[in-house]
Amino acid sequence: MSASLPLQRLLRHLTSLSILCLAPFQILHGHQRSSSASALAVVLLSVASCSIQLAAAADDGQLSAGKLRSLGENALMERDYAAATSYYRQAIELEPDNAVNYYKLYNVHKRMRSLAEALDDISNAVRIEAEKVAREGSSGNDKKLKEWTDQKAKLLIGLGRCDEAVEQYKLLKSPTNDPSVEKAQICAHSIFSANNALSRKDWSNASTHLKTALSYLSSPSDAPDLLFQLAQTLFHLEDYYGVISDTGKLLKAFPQHLEAYALRGEAYWKLNEVEMAGKHFREGLKLDPEHEGCKAGHRIMKKVTKKDKKADDHFAKGNYKQAIDLWWEAMNNDMTHLHFVRPTLLKVVKAHILLGEYDKAVEEANKHVANEESVEGLHALGEAQMAGEKFDEAIRTYQRALEIAPDDKKRECNQKVEEAQVALKQSKEKNYYKILGVPRNADLKTIKKEYKKLALQWHPDKNADDKEKAEKMFQDISEAYEVLSDKELRAKYDRGEPVFENQGHGGGQTHHFNPNMFFHHGGGGQHFRHRGGGGGQRVHFNWG
Repeated sequence: MSASLPLQRLLRHLTSLSILCLAPFQILHGHQRSSSASALAVVLLSVASCSIQLAAAADDGQLSAGKLRSLGENALMERDYAAATSYYRQAIELEPDNAVNYYKLYNVHKRMRSLAEALDDISNAVRIEAEKVAREGSSGNDKKLKEWTDQKAKLLIGLGRCDEAVEQYKLLKSPTNDPSVEKAQICAHSIFSANNALSRKDWSNASTHLKTALSYLSSPSDAPDLLFQLAQTLFHLEDYYGVISDTGKLLKAFPQHLEAYALRGEAYWKLNEVEMAGKHFREGLKLDPEHEGCKAGHRIMKKVTKKDKKADDHFAKGNYKQAIDLWWEAMNNDMTHLHFVRPTLLKVVKAHILLGEYDKAVEEANKHVANEESVEGLHALGEAQMAGEKFDEAIRTYQRALEIAPDDKKRECNQKVEEAQVALKQSKEKNYYKILGVPRNADLKTIKKEYKKLALQWHPDKNADDKEKAEKMFQDISEAYEVLSDKELRAKYDRGEPVFENQGHGGGQTHHFNPNMFFHHGGGGQHFRHRGGGGGQRVHFNWG
């Protein structure tokens, strides 16, 4: 037996023949009493026949094509596709001009979902059968040919080769209103229209036509070129989740599809899912370290994330100017990468506020809102306007955020509106934040720092030439610090509630706060230098 025929099946075959060979002996035993010469002759002939069959089965490559087909059918029934394939290939070697052998192999490959090989098999079966019909005439002999040609056409549709399927139906002279013919024609026309749209970079129409064509396939991954084209159009349409879905189907069927790894990595990157983007770029580079798409994607991802992390570190240390510069360097690598640019721009707004550059903060926040309105962007704009004491504008901004906010954010947005309204009212009275020169969201450390500086500046002992004004300023500064440094008093003040008993609109209260607590009597106090606002980042912001 040839090495390709599984040993187990050979042994099974030999066992079956052996059982048949033993049967004559049972017959002989049943006729012992008669001692019939004719019975003995039958037994001897049967034994001889079985001996020949056993020898043929054991002899290398001597199983007939018919027997191999029979063994192949049994293997297919048992879902032993490897064995079935082996039997049918051996049958083809023995009878290369028998279309049935190819057709049976086609059925195995189709069952295995090896559709490209199945198409080769059915094409060979159709070719050989067509030659046979041509030799013998088509009168009543072409039924099998028509049946196989129809199956080939359907397989071509399943592979996304619909124009070829249309040609097969023309050979069959199938009526145009046949459902299978209509299916092939619509599919072929959709692919043709999709290619035209792609040449014009009309991504929307290309996507529509490709989806129509793929709807006729039992599995889109059976037509990898069409599925990848669809993923590319979805990328241009910024449907990154759609790209991830379609390239995932491709990679499941074709684990070494390099272009799919690169495109899927780009889609994850556009969604700012850095870990998943990096994973796909690296998987592609494992298969081909020089793949340009994966190399470029991985390179830009590392560059941007490195600058972003460095900027975050500077921000955490209070180096806001350096943080802003690095964030802009990161964003300018690709201003169309909005899932990174938009949240990063909000960090830039925050840094400008902390630098006291309120107009610049408002400018950057307006860019965020102009690109696309969101609750987060409007809140950042409102915060910048509040810090710059543009309370009327802040109220309008927060009200707009309230209008577009989902239900789970309505409460927060309403609170922002109320805070802005309180701030506007306080701005017309005694504004403790303004007195200390700090934004409304300043932390205790900043408040204490500014108080020390101003208290030293306006201490009456240091302003002998205008002691009355100094005393008034010193009193206001002390009052502001007493309120803003106390968590409960500050919360009341922020809500617009009176912070002292019998408080009127002008202060003048009796307090228990010692304004000299930060100063050493009888000597020069500590000097605190105020950091003024710097110039904004001069980078052209282009939304692409």
